[in-house]
Amino acid sequence: MDSEVKKNAYLYCKFRDEQFALYDDFAKRHGMMMKTLLVVNALYYAEDGMTQRDICRRTLESKQTVNLIIKNLLKDRYVTVTEMKENKRMKRVRMTKEGRSSCEKVVRHITWAEDTAMSMFSPEEQKTLIDLSRIFTKNLTMLIHEEMEET
Repeated sequence: MDSEVKKNAYLYCKFRDEQFALYDDFAKRHGMMMKTLLVVNALYYAEDGMTQRDICRRTLESKQTVNLIIKNLLKDRYVTVTEMKENKRMKRVRMTKEGRSSCEKVVRHITWAEDTAMSMFSPEEQKTLIDLSRIFTKNLTMLIHEEMEET
């Protein structure tokens, strides 16, 4: 592999890490962990609530992590958890009025920042960014899941 490819891989991953650090710092400034911010963000925009399974899929977090976050949000009265009639093992998580009110400024600001940053690209640039990021993620997923070859 040539040095230009290695440099570009490094830069792309560095920018990704900078984005994660921005989210982490933003969440901490508002008294929460980044993973909690991801869950709160998903729930805020889900008017009918979501199952914990849906939250896991949306945030790419483990069942255990989401369960712990939901327990903490429940303790703080930010969410309610109710059994679903069709399957009592599945529970619907909904934000309370108190939770929505407490999280509104944080969630709306991060959404505004993301939308505004994207709007600074032309429609063609937006499509290119999304398409190339999707391809990189697909390639990376395939390569990470391959068994390491012995050298």
